[in-house]
Amino acid sequence: MTKRTIAIIIAGFFTVFIAFAVRYAYGLLLPEMLPALAISKTQAGVVYSSYFIAYTVFSPVLGLLADRYDTRFILTFFVGILGLGAFLMSYSSSVSNASFFFTLAGIGHSACWVPVVALIQRWVSDKRRGIALAFTDIGSATGIAVWSALLPLIVATYNWRTGWTSLGMFAFLVAGMNFLLVRSHSEQESSSQHATSTRFTHETVRATYKRLLYNRTFWLIGLSYLAIAFSILIPFTFLSIYVAQGLGMPYEAATRLIAVIAIAGVLGKLVFGHLSDTLGRIRVMMLCGALVATGCLGLAYFQRYVTLVLFTFIFGIGYGAIWPVYAASAVDFFSKGSAGSVVGLWTIYLGIGSMLSPVMTGWTIDATGGYTWAFILAMVSAIISLLLLLPISKTPSLATS
Repeated sequence: MTKRTIAIIIAGFFTVFIAFAVRYAYGLLLPEMLPALAISKTQAGVVYSSYFIAYTVFSPVLGLLADRYDTRFILTFFVGILGLGAFLMSYSSSVSNASFFFTLAGIGHSACWVPVVALIQRWVSDKRRGIALAFTDIGSATGIAVWSALLPLIVATYNWRTGWTSLGMFAFLVAGMNFLLVRSHSEQESSSQHATSTRFTHETVRATYKRLLYNRTFWLIGLSYLAIAFSILIPFTFLSIYVAQGLGMPYEAATRLIAVIAIAGVLGKLVFGHLSDTLGRIRVMMLCGALVATGCLGLAYFQRYVTLVLFTFIFGIGYGAIWPVYAASAVDFFSKGSAGSVVGLWTIYLGIGSMLSPVMTGWTIDATGGYTWAFILAMVSAIISLLLLLPISKTPSLATS
């Protein structure tokens, strides 16, 4: 790898690091935010859904732009928007303004995955694509792990508002890093792109989208993505509250489980990211779905802290490889030049699952007075995700056909 390639992977790592830290900090800070804002679980779900509505609307647009325009500007500007949204969350006083501030953060995050995926896949060879994306995506697990350790200390020393302020300031630093390190294309690819961009731009926008919407594989992977996103967000949103309020354990013990997910996620990314290059993306995606379902089943019925750690770890291993492996499969079944568009459109499915999950789960918890059915819902959704991939588990990819 060239020095520039390594610099871009580092920039991608920290972009994903802060994006997912902000995304899942909500669940970490929620036990302290609920009494301060005097809101119900359902209202808390509405605030979280506002983030994913913005993320869903803007991700396909950013995916399209990432295939055609300056990725350095995109990653600098939108990571700055992410930081602004996180910073303003420290001034939340109601459901409405918290939803607005988190919407800004969701808009910023829309540029922190799809454009990063498209950028990495342009700079890294096909033989290293799975492991390169897995390493970049370790930033998400690392971000969750680091901030799940920092935020309880910040809350104990100051308050939850300072936690949001700290996240926002760090995002501004990452935006500056992206401006310094990122380049959209290598010199060789830039000259090639200059020769072909005018010729194929209009065809790519229209023909690619039309081809995708009539493609069975695209729909099955997208719907699987929706189901697994729905499943994953349930523990990330309500596990801390479940342990702290439902089981009466200390807040520090509750947030520690999110760190367990992050640590297990790193292991899952490294192992399954590498295996996906040899065993195939679909098989690894199905295995991840099975592990997520097993973890959620355990969280529903086992309430001792030791068993909670065990099943949280299983969930984390399955969760870890999902994002990079789904993203890498875009180039397996579709062209590299449309990778940003493909993953961007798949992110609509992810966003729908993520929007529905916190609201439906929050309502379930408010209606039943318990958390068991929430985790059962997560298990069922993960199984559906796995089953949707069965019809294409033997479909040859572009790399092998």
